[in-house]
Amino acid sequence: MRIALQVEYHGGAYCGWQSQPSGCAVQDVLEDALAQIAGERVVTICAGRTDAGVHARMQVVHFDAPRPRALQAWVRGVNALLPDTIAVVAACVAPERFHARFDAIERTYRYLLVSSAVRPALHAGMVGWHHEAVAAAPMREALAALIGEHDFSAFRSAQCQAKTPVRQMRSATVEQFGSLFVFEFRANGFLHHMVRNLIGSLLRIGRGRERPQWLGELLAGRDRTRAAPTFSASGLYLHEVRYAPLWGLDLPGPRPCDALAGSFGTGAR
Repeated sequence: MRIALQVEYHGGAYCGWQSQPSGCAVQDVLEDALAQIAGERVVTICAGRTDAGVHARMQVVHFDAPRPRALQAWVRGVNALLPDTIAVVAACVAPERFHARFDAIERTYRYLLVSSAVRPALHAGMVGWHHEAVAAAPMREALAALIGEHDFSAFRSAQCQAKTPVRQMRSATVEQFGSLFVFEFRANGFLHHMVRNLIGSLLRIGRGRERPQWLGELLAGRDRTRAAPTFSASGLYLHEVRYAPLWGLDLPGPRPCDALAGSFGTGAR
């Protein structure tokens, strides 16, 4: 029986999603807990392999259960065996042909950035931080250049293993809540470090070091060396993964989390 899980996690304690010999990855910890419920080892496939320090509000995972279990066993039973930094939010039976990665039609990443003279302590590891003042308006203007299908080589890491750098960006926005900036990128897929590389370049625009048109010029130039350095992983979240209705997945989607925005000031700008 193929099972799909919706999982959320705080990535700060892990070396990323993908299993490692040292057992330091989210996948390692989740599979250990699943094995205790399944009665034997299981292998999970995820929608997006997040890097070290990157969080997930909605990671989708599938695996083949070797024997039947009540769906709540894959939620409450597994959660009882997981550390506080990982939680299974929901489980459902998926069609045999369903694949969490290849059948995803859209992924959404969010980046939370605090612009403040002093680094945030209470939200350390949960937000990115920049010590200079940042303006939302020029960054919002720059984001318009990303919409559509483009070659994103200028924002692709040297270690990226994707077969093609072409992705379709469906929306790209930034909202400001006091000192907190919330960037959201929705696309059919993302390259390795793509969002973090975009954030680094956007901040140069937000600080007035570059014109808003510079982001489009970088995109057209396809030269990674001309763009800004990769920004911190701390504020990056895999926020949502979407699938075609034909799969009939009964997953609730990302849970609301308004407390963080409220702590940095109310009202989007």
